[in-house]
Parts: sequence; C-alpha cells; structure tokens
Amino acid sequence: MKRLEGKVIIVTGSSTGIGEAIARRCVAEGARVLIHGLEREAGAAVAASLGGNGNAVFHYDDLADVASAGRIVNAAVAAFGKLDGLVNNAALVVRGRIGDVTPEFFDKVIAVNARAPLLLIQAALPHLEKTKGVVVNIGSVNAYSGEENLLPYSISKGALMTLSRNLGDSLHRCHGVRVNHINPGWVLTENEIRHKIKEGMADDWPAHLPKLFAPAGRIFQPAEIAATVALFLSDEFGPVSGAVIDLEQHPFIGRNPPKC
Repeated sequence: MKRLEGKVIIVTGSSTGIGEAIARRCVAEGARVLIHGLEREAGAAVAASLGGNGNAVFHYDDLADVASAGRIVNAAVAAFGKLDGLVNNAALVVRGRIGDVTPEFFDKVIAVNARAPLLLIQAALPHLEKTKGVVVNIGSVNAYSGEENLLPYSISKGALMTLSRNLGDSLHRCHGVRVNHINPGWVLTENEIRHKIKEGMADDWPAHLPKLFAPAGRIFQPAEIAATVALFLSDEFGPVSGAVIDLEQHPFIGRNPPKC
C-alpha cells in the first residue's frame, strides 16, 4: 500500500520548484492534490501531468489576499470531498537588506510567508480535525539568522517556525491535528538558479560549489525535500507534532567546518 493512499493534500506554491516536487511525490504515494500557485499555465500543466481531476486540480490564488485561505480550502474540499493534509510551501523568496526594506515590502513578505500559513491552517482546521490530519510548514534554515540580503525573508521564516512549534502543541492536544516543520538548506530550484545568475554568478554555478557550503559537491534537489514531506504527511510518523527538522548537509548551528 502506498504511504499516502486515499489522502487529500493541499500544497501551496506547487506550480514550480519544491512545491511541485512535493505535489508529485504526494500523488506518487497515492494522494490526491490541490495544486496552487500564481502561474496559471504552469499550474494547470502540473495538474494535467498528474492525471487531471482524478489526482490533481489547479487553483489560482494570491496568498497576499486574506480571503485566499478560505477559497483554497473550499476548492480542495469541493474537488475531493475532504482534507487530510496541508503543506504550506508557498513563499516570497526575496532579497532585502536593512537599508532598503520599506514598510510595504516588509508587510507583503510577512503576509505571504507567515500570515497566509496561519490563515490557511485556520480555514483548514475543521476539515483536518475530522480526518486527524497533518500540517507541514516549509521554512528555511535562514530562520535562525539568515544572510544580510535576506532580512525580511529570514524574519518571516523565523515567525513560521514559531507558529509550527506553537500549533504543534495546541492543535495536537485540542484537535488531534499534527503540525510539523521542515527547514531546507540550499535547494536547486529554477528560481534559485535565476537569482544567483542575476547576482553575478556564472550560468553553470551549480557545478562549481565550494565544499564549505556543499560538502556533497552539490546542493539539494527539490525531490529530496519532498521525500521528507511525504513522511511527515504519512501515518508512519505516528504522534510526532511540533517537530522542526533542518534538512542541510552539515550541522547548521554551532558548525566548525574542518580544514580538509
């Protein structure tokens, strides 16, 4: 039997990148999935490639709109009749330093990266309570500090991590809904490739990574993040709730890189 057989999962930001990989892994494990994103053609193509209405439907919505959470949850329940899991993956992965962060820019990052996951959990909770479902929040190792040029993004991921720990306790005890959290390290997505080239790195930069940052000689593939998400969503993970797992290829906190 497949790990997610018969389950219905929402994956936000799943028309590309890590979200797409998560959606594909969920369907491969037997789930039906609501694909969400802001790229209509890409999202529809992902849904169609996963078997159309039988396994996946696409829903376009802007998470900066506070009403989007209810619409997304309602779309999943209307399409598949129930809800077993919510993966809050969508995020604005944007650059910003202390000197160039405007109030409007900061508010939008927080709205999409921290407020939207909260509102989606709120909207999904009545349905997840019925199925003893699961929430998986996709954060970032930048939550612990972050790079100089990722200030608003890092703040938003720190907030999301606290949200996961807080609700991982209260929702499990009071509603039977588990909430867990994954902090990926450096992942080779389409957007990351574009960002690094725009910042001056060579077109083939993934092939020339220093071992300080990538001891394996490469960074993560989205499918490798998706594998852990599928485990979190499954019944195999038992009663674990409030967990935060860092998916990095070296110790992230307190690291002392060897001179080798």
